[in-house]
Amino acid sequence: MASKIDNFVSSLVEEDKKKDPKLVVTTRFPPEPNGYLHLGHAKSMYLNFGIASDFNGRCNLRFDDTNPSSESEEFLKAIIRDVKWLGFRWSKLCHASDYFEELFEFALHLIRSELAYVDEQSYDEIKLARGTLVEPGVDSPFRMRGAKESEDLFLAMRDGKIAAGLAVLRARISMLSPNINLRDPILYRIKHEKHPRAGTKWCIYPTYDFAHGQSDSIEGVTHSLCTLEFEDHRPLYEWFLKHLPVKCKPKQIEFSRLNLEGTLTSKRKLSTLVENGLVNGWDDPRMPTIAGLRRRGYSAQGIKIFCDRVGVTRRPNVIEFSTLEQSIRDDLDVRARRGMAVFEPLKVSILNWNRDFLELNVPWNIRNPESEFRSLFFDKNLYIERSDFAINPPTGYRRLEPGGSVRLKHGFIIDYVNHRLNANGQVSEIFVNVDFETRSGSNGSSRKVKGTIHWVEQNTAASVEVRLYDRLFCAKDPASAKNLESIINPDSLIVKNALVEPALNSYFPDTHFQFERIGFFYQDFDSVKENIVYNRTATLKDGWKSK
Repeated sequence: MASKIDNFVSSLVEEDKKKDPKLVVTTRFPPEPNGYLHLGHAKSMYLNFGIASDFNGRCNLRFDDTNPSSESEEFLKAIIRDVKWLGFRWSKLCHASDYFEELFEFALHLIRSELAYVDEQSYDEIKLARGTLVEPGVDSPFRMRGAKESEDLFLAMRDGKIAAGLAVLRARISMLSPNINLRDPILYRIKHEKHPRAGTKWCIYPTYDFAHGQSDSIEGVTHSLCTLEFEDHRPLYEWFLKHLPVKCKPKQIEFSRLNLEGTLTSKRKLSTLVENGLVNGWDDPRMPTIAGLRRRGYSAQGIKIFCDRVGVTRRPNVIEFSTLEQSIRDDLDVRARRGMAVFEPLKVSILNWNRDFLELNVPWNIRNPESEFRSLFFDKNLYIERSDFAINPPTGYRRLEPGGSVRLKHGFIIDYVNHRLNANGQVSEIFVNVDFETRSGSNGSSRKVKGTIHWVEQNTAASVEVRLYDRLFCAKDPASAKNLESIINPDSLIVKNALVEPALNSYFPDTHFQFERIGFFYQDFDSVKENIVYNRTATLKDGWKSK
């Protein structure tokens, strides 16, 4: 991650730092543990942890665990795992539930200051009386309830003496405010549910709006970085900090959220995909979750490159999916091991081969000077891709054709001799001669041909399972679809077998590969030594532009 001032947030923080050189810049990443993290969270992490790093400050990982109805230990562990995998290191691991006692005392302070009251209306009545963007709200019949009565009721709520839905605690601000968020927002609601960390100690829980700013203050956060949908909440954030005895007053700064073409970045909608069985869990490699992308083979560094290219602005925009894929390609092109795999095999027999098999030692990645070597075996019977031979080739075809020649990657130039058709009129075998003077890497013949193709040797090739992942949705804006199932791309997952060179038939956990001329691949977590499974991470080029 580059440490440089290159966005408006950094500039604002730098101005604050100049005003107070002793300021310890402190940020936080506050996910709610009600689902897995996705690419939008990656952008937020990149900014929050990056700002802290750039200014030699601190960044906390704080779980916004104020709603036991949707939270679980699974999500807590998954978030920690994803943050670590992306390479971010927090200063403190915190939970909003750590501050339940202090938040409760803050609520009592507002009640005693006559700035909060217990409302016994139903949720529907409260919502209806809230008004609209063009109509003011209507005062609750309990709005003028005295501090003593509200405190007694609030204590009864805490002690479990009032059923869920029969009472809430609201701030007393203004039902006439043009900002709906200031129309007496709810601070506490009753939930007789077990909390993942607090257990059954509490049956009242603070709302996000109430817990957010106070948790920031308790932790000494100096800059609370939020996406633009919280801009209208900032006056409420500041109202709480103004009227409560907090130790510091963080500054909230909003930036545009990540909107990625053809992708969902809403945990609620991603949860719908999982619950309705439209994907195979939160870590399905077609999901934009960090866990799904990792399983597909995306690299942490590639995701950071993407976040850097997207940048941080206040202007909402939609990022092309190709930007993400190209960021991954740019990173993997340097690090990925090369290998050869044939998906639609066509047999090639070398007529003039008159020697034993030849072992070729070639580097895993010629672009990496520290690359190790692997063994390839060359013999008289090979397989090439069916698409690499054409009886009647189109203009510009650079592969094997009748009367033509082509180079075999890492091997020799072969010259076409003949071919055989099966009963269906399809080519079943090609016969060639090899030019022994043209071995790759030798100082022999300077003969040139137009094309180079990949291959595997018949006797040493191994069959592996490949999962060809593609974009999950056919629509550019799946968030606007009424029925997600109707826009699922039927070709988002194609499973087939492929023949691979022997080196690829080994267990390589957490290793990235480029199948020459095909794409980037990564061994799935399902892989074992006896059964290797490869996931396609990305094609070598963007095939969706033509679509």
